[in-house]
Amino acid sequence: MEEPYRLMINGGVLSPGELKYICEAAEGLGLDAISFGSRQDIIFPEKIDEAKFNEFDKIKFVKPKRDKVENIASSYVSAEILSNTSWLTSDKYLYILEQFKYKPILRINVTDPKQRLVPLFTGNVNFIASEHEDYWYLYVRLPGWKKTRMYPALIFSWDMDKIERAIESILIEEPETIETVFELVSDAVDTNNRTVDTPLDVPFYPFPYYEGMNRIGTDRYWLGLYWRNNRYDLEFLKAMCDLCSENKIGKISITPWKSFIVKGIPERTRLQWEKLLGKFGINVRHSMLEMNWHVPVNDMDALNLKKYLVTNFDQNDISTYGLTFGITSYDSDTHNFTSIVVEKNRQPENIGDFKIRDTYNLLYAKNFDPNTGEYIMHVQDVDKVELPGLLMELSKLYFEQLGNERDEEEVQVRQTEVLEESVYQCSDCLTVYSETYGDITQDVGPNTPFENLPETYECSICEAPKSSFEKKVLAKIG
Repeated sequence: MEEPYRLMINGGVLSPGELKYICEAAEGLGLDAISFGSRQDIIFPEKIDEAKFNEFDKIKFVKPKRDKVENIASSYVSAEILSNTSWLTSDKYLYILEQFKYKPILRINVTDPKQRLVPLFTGNVNFIASEHEDYWYLYVRLPGWKKTRMYPALIFSWDMDKIERAIESILIEEPETIETVFELVSDAVDTNNRTVDTPLDVPFYPFPYYEGMNRIGTDRYWLGLYWRNNRYDLEFLKAMCDLCSENKIGKISITPWKSFIVKGIPERTRLQWEKLLGKFGINVRHSMLEMNWHVPVNDMDALNLKKYLVTNFDQNDISTYGLTFGITSYDSDTHNFTSIVVEKNRQPENIGDFKIRDTYNLLYAKNFDPNTGEYIMHVQDVDKVELPGLLMELSKLYFEQLGNERDEEEVQVRQTEVLEESVYQCSDCLTVYSETYGDITQDVGPNTPFENLPETYECSICEAPKSSFEKKVLAKIG
């Protein structure tokens, strides 16, 4: 299948004016619709006339695999409308995304761990917000690596582009460990890193319903739009962009689920939006049964399989709220980010006139949480007709387990002895030095006692002397 042309949309965020220009360019290239990709980019779903590209000088047409360029994904789309880290506002996302004006060759994710709409670990370079304002965990999975590894320092917001560029520049060295990456990046750039004092906590949230008109605060709304065929009519999009401009709405956000969200619709104009949707006959009440799927672009076999499975779910009145499903194949290099994965197997070589039916594997994420990155094989080599029943079986298993994991953890906590951990806290800025983690920003390795630190040791944030640190005792589950 020929790779379609795409437009890289930084963080999945663009203005109504930019989207309207893209729609007009698509019309000029002979299209009547555009599609959205799982990297929050824009896809031209049909063959277009490359000879006309120079007529649209504001657009850079790319084929990611051919051109070695990737889009930056972000959870800007979830800010203000879903659970979020308090300091990570819409404006903060935009300031951060402004750093990435170049075209990266690695996949970059900039995400909030408290939302579920945008996956955290599908990039090569994954920045994930910490509880410390303007500091980010960094999880790295370079090409060829089988697992994602945590960078041993928190990254300052305004160093993110420098760190990512440095990682791209060391790819020629073919680093095999995160420690090597850290050493090479530290040699290449000066940064304002902060020591990791607590592990990343990614709470489990069911996958959200993201369609329709929904209230924000007292006088605004957000609108989520999903079209099951992932072909968004250009006439509608242009009219919507004009209405956004009239309402002084500055940004439109693409999701990884081939849909988009408009935030900040004034309550007084809600009727105008309802009329716009009605004029174009747009349905905004799709079932969660079909909105929680990730299907490869321009793959009719996968789309037909999804329709077949969703129809079976619907006929059997099965709930899949909170779950997500993905369809992939044996030769896909896409990083799974759904709760349940339907994987198509390679067909054996055909012998004679025998018709060989496709077979599939079913996998599910540990605890049905794709952020774990661990997938468990449920069944292998099953026929298409067996899939609906097996998926319903998995859906019931999900609801049976839902909440049990946390209950088991709480039982273990009650049965576990509570120990005390000594830490040292800067009396000036309250930064914590944990002997367990050390301070990699100052070449202090894990398990280094505070007493063994040199007298020249300073706070990694405010540069207060070692004498400013006071011993504190924290409760710790042992």
